[in-house]
Amino acid sequence: MYEVFRDPYNAIAREKQIKAGSRRKKLELIEQMNPGWRDLYEEL
Repeated sequence: MYEVFRDPYNAIAREKQIKAGSRRKKLELIEQMNPGWRDLYEEL
């Protein structure tokens, strides 16, 4: 999973928000964006 931000401050704030969440919320976020759990490395 990844998100794109133009402003690094917004990216850092979002990262902190995600890290503060529960494991369940993180897994739900991944499932929404990448339900097949594909390796996204090649797309970066």
